[in-house]
Amino acid sequence: MNGADIAPHFLRLQRALAARPAALAERDEPYKEAAVALVLRPATDAADLELLLMRRAAREGDPWSGQIGLPGGRWDATDDSLEHTALRETFEEVGIDLRREGQVLGQLDELRPRTPVLPPIIVRPFVCALHAVPSIVPNDEVAELRWVRLGTLFHPETRVRTSVRVRDIQMKVDAYQLGDFTVWGMTERILATFEEIWR
Repeated sequence: MNGADIAPHFLRLQRALAARPAALAERDEPYKEAAVALVLRPATDAADLELLLMRRAAREGDPWSGQIGLPGGRWDATDDSLEHTALRETFEEVGIDLRREGQVLGQLDELRPRTPVLPPIIVRPFVCALHAVPSIVPNDEVAELRWVRLGTLFHPETRVRTSVRVRDIQMKVDAYQLGDFTVWGMTERILATFEEIWR
C-alpha cells in the first residue's frame, strides 16, 4: 500500500514514527524477546483513531494475568523477526490478520520490566494500521476486547496515580484509567511513548 492510499491519520503517524528511530534495549543476559501490536482503526466519524485493548484472561503462571494489555507475545523460533512475532500473536489472540487487513506503520522504543519479580523480557511495540474491518475472534488468552478512541485515551483526565494489587502486593502506579480498564505497567509505558508521538 502506498502513501496515497493511507488515511491522513495513519500517514501522519507513519511520518512521525519514521522521524523518530526507536531506541533498542540493552541485551544483557539473561533475556527473552517479545513483541506487541498497537492495532489502530479509523473511528466511525473519521476524526479520530481507535486502539484495540484487551483484558488478559486469568491464567495460572501468567505474570500479566487479568491485566489490560495489547495483542502480542514471545518470540518463537519459527518467527523470522519480532515484527513477525507481533503479527502472528495478534492473529492468534484476536483473529486479525494485519498482513492482509492492515500494515505496520513503524515501531516504538523497546522496554523491559522495571519489577525484578517479572521475567527478564525485552518487548518491542509495533504500531499497526487496520484498513479493513475484520470480525474479531479472541482465543482463550483474552477475557475482553475493547476499542478505545485515542482522543479519550489521551485526555488529561484519564492519567492517574492509582493503586493496584498484584500477587498480594499493593502498589502505587501511573496509569490510564478508562472506566474499569486500568492500564498500567509496561502497557502504560508503551502508550505514554505513543502519546508523545501522536500529539
